Amino acid sequence: MEGSTPTVRIATLADAPRIETLMRASTEAIFPAFYDAEQTASSVRYVAQADPMLLEDGTYFVLEVGDEMVACGGWSRRGREYTGSADEPGDDRLLDPGTEAAHVRAMFVRPDWTRRGLGRRILEECEAAARREGFGRLDLMATLAGVPLYQAFGFTPTAEVTDIALADGVRVACLAMDKDIPAETDSALGVPLADAAPPVG
Repeated sequence: MEGSTPTVRIATLADAPRIETLMRASTEAIFPAFYDAEQTASSVRYVAQADPMLLEDGTYFVLEVGDEMVACGGWSRRGREYTGSADEPGDDRLLDPGTEAAHVRAMFVRPDWTRRGLGRRILEECEAAARREGFGRLDLMATLAGVPLYQAFGFTPTAEVTDIALADGVRVACLAMDKDIPAETDSALGVPLADAAPPVG
């Protein structure tokens, strides 16, 4: 499969076992460079979980090469900001696109497929989908491993690094970030579609 171009599709509930296998492999390989053994083990158990709400909402993507899943990630129109901590009231409430940011959620790349632009490709899918639903901003809670990717995509910190308590009480350092969603542009004119002349007829 080396050299093949991954294809993207919307994930379904049936994909959950394979998604979690990818999530665990990614976390086990990448987190030790940023977190200690206890934090990594806790993250494998509580963070590397497929959120059924994302799969049911159709807002989670997978990248595949043939029948191999090599990356996953998505966005949410609901209140829950991240997986790993205890459930909170309002996790399933619908966000207001006019006043709130859509949440980027659960980005993972298989260890042997890192540094190939897969994370950026998923972020582009998330941004386009959120824009179509009227959102003007994205936000996320980044693990330290993900910060370089999000910065390269245009996210900026909205607070200092803070410790997030996972479901077992283990705390991991994370960074809240956000970015504006740019207006969709006419590729020929280079201007927002809203400002382009309407078609004749």
